[in-house]
Amino acid sequence: MSLQLHDLTLTIDGVSHLNNINANFERGKLTTVIGRTLAGKTTLMRSICGLQTLNRGTLTLDAQNYSALPAWHRNIAMVYQQFINYPHLNVYENVAFPLRRKKLDEVIIDRRVRGVLDKVGLSGFDKRRPSQLSGGQQQRVALARALAREAGILLLDEPLVNLDYKLREQMRSEFRSLLEQQDQTIVIYNTTEPVEAMLLGDTVVVMHEGRILQVGTPSEVFDRPASMQVASIVNDPPMNFIPGSKEEGAIKLTGGVHIDLPSHLSGLAAGDYLFGIRANELRLGDMSVTAQVTFSEVSGSETFLYVDSPVGQMTLQVRGVHIHDLASNVAIGIPGERLFAFENQGQKGLLAAPATGAQL
Repeated sequence: MSLQLHDLTLTIDGVSHLNNINANFERGKLTTVIGRTLAGKTTLMRSICGLQTLNRGTLTLDAQNYSALPAWHRNIAMVYQQFINYPHLNVYENVAFPLRRKKLDEVIIDRRVRGVLDKVGLSGFDKRRPSQLSGGQQQRVALARALAREAGILLLDEPLVNLDYKLREQMRSEFRSLLEQQDQTIVIYNTTEPVEAMLLGDTVVVMHEGRILQVGTPSEVFDRPASMQVASIVNDPPMNFIPGSKEEGAIKLTGGVHIDLPSHLSGLAAGDYLFGIRANELRLGDMSVTAQVTFSEVSGSETFLYVDSPVGQMTLQVRGVHIHDLASNVAIGIPGERLFAFENQGQKGLLAAPATGAQL
């Protein structure tokens, strides 16, 4: 059974926040919703909760009308970006709070609280106050409180966004393990991070400016993005796009750069296209073009290079630490077998994609 959204539409002061949203969220599946800030992700969750009045649209849960229920009657738990814990209550009482509000038996409350604290790795922390916990532990408390409710729908609105990088990686792995255990729950997870969306989700929903652009498995969305907009959203750094054309036996990119025609683009008709390539698939040191470094950034074991080249501005993601002076020249290879082809006009939809197997 599932939660189905039918034509959800919300316009405020002439600005569209949700535009004919149709989606299906299955019980026992983790759906990640990815989109940039202001894509409509939080508004979508508020609509599911009943906290947002819609102009049009209905929700059905297990084939029954869910739209008419007020927010306080919807069986939903939500974890927010910020750590929303009660500072005057210890960990145990924070998790028990919604259960006491429901006036459950103390034996049931104790069993649920201690069970979820064990699941989230906070056994033995029950007497501590939130101020005595790390950021990751505080987020676990918020998650434990949501899990303890045993709600039919669990919404997670960018719950890891305020954690540092290392802690975020650790919590991401823990979240996946925990959420896989919610086999009777509809789980929806909002994120702006492509890696998070692909690693956590059974299904990925891509949103932009209040619209759903694509729905699919992580591999479907990543390997065959429906449009340039999707390709930009699900890649970090965003995919590089280069104007060009297909000619006899070759791809001619802007700036007069020729690439031998790869087999997966051989079916394209002669004409103009926009070609995409991921930042981590450009090859530093190979010679397709000579580019000038405009910015260089080392991040951990990777280097990000921003360059101006005959084919336009590009971003490279290179393994290892590479030091380059500003305005220095570098040779860049553009492997034709990794090029995506998109329409040059209209919706700029995907026309051809390289073989699968790229890394996040």
